[in-house]
Amino acid sequence: MNLSIPDLTAVRARRPEAVAEAAARRARRPLIGDSGRLLIVAADHPARGALGIGDRRLAMANRADLLERLCTALSRPGVDGVLATADVLEDLLLLGVLENKVVMGSMNRGGLAGAAFEMDDRFTGHRPEDIERLGFDAGKLLVRIDYDDPGSLATLESTARAVDAMAARRLPVFVEPFISRRIDGRVRNDLSAEAVTRSIAIASGLGGTSAYTWLKLPVTDDADDMAEVLQTSTLPVVLLGGEVGDQEAAYERWGKALRLPSVQGMVVGRSLLYPAEGSVEAAVDTAVGLL
Repeated sequence: MNLSIPDLTAVRARRPEAVAEAAARRARRPLIGDSGRLLIVAADHPARGALGIGDRRLAMANRADLLERLCTALSRPGVDGVLATADVLEDLLLLGVLENKVVMGSMNRGGLAGAAFEMDDRFTGHRPEDIERLGFDAGKLLVRIDYDDPGSLATLESTARAVDAMAARRLPVFVEPFISRRIDGRVRNDLSAEAVTRSIAIASGLGGTSAYTWLKLPVTDDADDMAEVLQTSTLPVVLLGGEVGDQEAAYERWGKALRLPSVQGMVVGRSLLYPAEGSVEAAVDTAVGLL
C-alpha cells in the first residue's frame, strides 16, 4: 500500500499499525552497495527545531514540501538512503520510497537549536531497540563537546552507552563529533584541523567496542588538512554537508576529501534538498558524481 502525501494523515489517524506493516515488508539491502560508496540524504533537522535555510527561517517547516524533496532525492540514481527521525521515516515508509534503501534513524535530538540546554543533548529520537524492531539499517548520533559546559559529560556518557547498545545488535552507528563552544550565546562548532582531530580521537574511543562505529565528519576549514586529520582513526568515515552558501566551493572541498582512503561517502541534507542554486535533481546528481 503506497500512499500519496495527502493520504498520510488519514492513514495515521485510522490505521497507525500501517507503519509497522510497511517496515516489516520493506526490502532491505547491504549498507555498502555495489558502488562501494555511500550517499545518504539527511533530513533530521526539524526535530531539533532547526528549520531555517539561509534567510528562510521556516523553510523546512512545510512537511509536504520536505517529503516531495526527499522523494525526488531518493529517486535519483546513486542515492543510497536517508537519515531522519521517526516521523519523517514513517512518512517515507508509508509512501513506499524506502525499498532497497539504507534507512538510518536519528537518535539524539534533545539539544534543541538555540536552547540554554543545547549542549545537554539527550537521546529523544530512535533508541537502538526501535531501529532493530523496525528493521532499519543504522543509527546516527551527534556528540558536541564543550569543555566549558558540564552538560557535555552527560552527552558523552549516554553516547557511549548507545554505541554499546547498537553494537550488541550488530547495527552500525554513525557518530558525528564536534568540539563546540558558545560565542555570543550561540553554539559554534570549531572546524579547525586541531579541533576536528581531537573530536575524532574522543569519538573513536566511546563505548566498549568500536566494531560497529562509523564517523560522520565535517571537512575542516582548510580541506588540505583532511589527510592528516583522518590519520587519527582507522574507523570508516562519511562526510557531512551542513548548510552551504557557496555551492561550487563546497563541491570542490567534498571532492578533495572524498579521495582520501578512509572516506566511504557522504551524508548530506540541506545543501541537496534546498540547494542555493538549481534543482534538487541537479544538486543530488552533482553529489553522486563526486563519488
